[in-house]
Amino acid sequence: MEKLNLPEYDFRFQRKNDKTEIFDDIRKKFLVLTPEEWVRQNLIKYLINDRGIPGGLISIEKGLEVNKLKKRTDAVVHNKAGKPIMIVECKAPSVKIKQEVFEQIARYNMSLKVPFLLVSNGHEHYCCKINFETNSFKFLKDIPLYETLCE
Repeated sequence: MEKLNLPEYDFRFQRKNDKTEIFDDIRKKFLVLTPEEWVRQNLIKYLINDRGIPGGLISIEKGLEVNKLKKRTDAVVHNKAGKPIMIVECKAPSVKIKQEVFEQIARYNMSLKVPFLLVSNGHEHYCCKINFETNSFKFLKDIPLYETLCE
């Protein structure tokens, strides 16, 4: 798969029905290795290994309802009390991060109301902090450490 703008990690792969699969450590199963899944698996490893987020506090493809439509987030990070604190949206490396991607994650946040949003295509990573009191947001220079997310 394509080299991403993230550290390199070790993954488990297998071939099944002429498709390559990657092992998802969170869901404990093999998944078809698509470009988006490659970004998600690398980003999850980064969040766990480099940002200190406990793997047990990350949920993958969490279902939610937006305007009476069923949607799924790519990942949601929770605090130790189980409250969602960050939504993660992954795109394939070929997908440019544009306004539509931020609108998608903002719609998801209408339901979850988390203080942090993270969007990545594996090459570009954008993280912002939401201020619900002023209805504003601020882009951060880096993805925060877990302790910062929980403050």
